[in-house]
Amino acid sequence: MSSKKRVLLCVTGGIAMFKAAALTSRLSQNGFEVKVMMTDSAGEFVTPLTFQALSRNPVYTSTFDEKDPSKIAHIDVADWADLIIVAPATANVIGKLANGIADDMVTTTLLASTAHVMVAPAMNVHMYAHPAVQKNMETLKEFGYTFIEPGEGFLACGYEGKGRMEEPETIMAEAEAFFSRRSHPEWHGVRLLVTAGPTRETIDPVRYFSNRSSGKMGYAIAAEAAKRGAAVTLISGPSALDDPPGAEVIRVDSAEEMYAAVMARYSGADIVIKSAAVADYRPAETFSQKVKKTDGALTIEMERTKDILRTLGDEKENQVLVGFAAESENVIGYARGKLEKKNLDMIVANSITEEGSGFQSDTNKVTLIQKGEEEIELPLLSKADAAQEILNKAISIFGNRRKQ
Repeated sequence: MSSKKRVLLCVTGGIAMFKAAALTSRLSQNGFEVKVMMTDSAGEFVTPLTFQALSRNPVYTSTFDEKDPSKIAHIDVADWADLIIVAPATANVIGKLANGIADDMVTTTLLASTAHVMVAPAMNVHMYAHPAVQKNMETLKEFGYTFIEPGEGFLACGYEGKGRMEEPETIMAEAEAFFSRRSHPEWHGVRLLVTAGPTRETIDPVRYFSNRSSGKMGYAIAAEAAKRGAAVTLISGPSALDDPPGAEVIRVDSAEEMYAAVMARYSGADIVIKSAAVADYRPAETFSQKVKKTDGALTIEMERTKDILRTLGDEKENQVLVGFAAESENVIGYARGKLEKKNLDMIVANSITEEGSGFQSDTNKVTLIQKGEEEIELPLLSKADAAQEILNKAISIFGNRRKQ
């Protein structure tokens, strides 16, 4: 399996070609080797020279332009590509591909290639909704093509609706995810359950108890696992972060809601990573009206919430269970105690008082601990990089268990 990220970008005629030029630039700048192929109608919008300059490779435009007599160009480039992206994809080219028509360089190459194909449609809203176009897209999905759905908004034709080609950043993220999945076949079919963020425990309609967790660590884990090809469910407390691409996201508010959401999905998970900062206590009494300010102190009686991680440990069957220990003192000691007490397979320990580590920061300094093994102390890393290390260890534990 090639480790290179070789992308063939097939560009068809449409006003969204300006996005295709931006996509070529972004792919090239981010380590992809890009070759561009254009239809005749595409050349009416942007010249091949633009794509040649952005990709630093010759641009293919004609089936009959055989620059190297020892090779058949459309077969050679079809074999070269690891991934083919058609962007923008017009109704015309979608129809041709669905019906096996090969009458130009793009369609001939696509029919000759065994590489995975991603299609980013761009057309008028009514064209996109037409039954023939929808049928053709369904046919291509049956062939194994994947579609990067167009967005909604103002279209160049003057209409407003679905039909805008997706943004270059999103398409590049899909390409990154494709190559990440190829690099991590061990994650295919693995069901990962991740929790993230804080919980909020209501006092009255205005006030609640919570903590400083932003959810960044759990979201980074979910995003990286989805890129690797895992089936990811993220259960998140209140967070301003965007949903990680490729993950199913379930948003909850309180510890009780998180408990219910986790337990409902636990039996279907292979690996569970509990990175949420769930409240240990909640008000014993809540008020339907705002508690008014009075002279003197306000006393609120607190009661324990359900210990989600301990319940998971008690009910564990074949799942790999990973917990977090965010501590301000005796970090390793408390973490090892939690590892044993809650029947975990691994715990991720970090000091919340160390600079650059803990809640709300974009970095974290963690130690990975397993029963009977030496701690693995990692340097200060971005939370995205820390997520990779945590997932590498979790899938190793899972793989070893599956062999037993």
